[in-house]
Amino acid sequence: MQHHIFMMGEFEAVFPDDRQYHRNHMWSQRRSTGEERFGFTAYAVRLLQDVYFLDWSIDAPVAITAGQEIGAIESKKAESSLYAAVSGNLTQFNESLMDDPSAINVDKYETGWLFEMDVSLPTDSTRPLDVEGYLELLIGVWEKTQRTIKGQANE
Repeated sequence: MQHHIFMMGEFEAVFPDDRQYHRNHMWSQRRSTGEERFGFTAYAVRLLQDVYFLDWSIDAPVAITAGQEIGAIESKKAESSLYAAVSGNLTQFNESLMDDPSAINVDKYETGWLFEMDVSLPTDSTRPLDVEGYLELLIGVWEKTQRTIKGQANE
């Protein structure tokens, strides 16, 4: 499998070429069933560090809209709500993560996937990026991200 690397300081964030990427730092990959599988990108996982709690605020199957809150996550570095990257019908969650979300940390692109859904036609703001487009997005936000990490976001 081909991939690209984005350096986050001294850490490599790897992005497989066989997926699409979303502005909320999730990846998606079309399954043989026609559904899309979603998970966190290496960039998101690196910033979160050690995910230890995951909870969904909705039950599948359910229709959702882009930007809708669908759950919450807690990690060593952050507590955050989770929002849908796109609109569609969320068909299932990765139930194995409910008991042990550590797969998000160690196998984010395979067993650490979050949910699957039938995706509606994207709008311009929800259209996924290819790996090169996502890397351009990261280059654009990396400086601000570094300041935020260091507690200097308002300087």
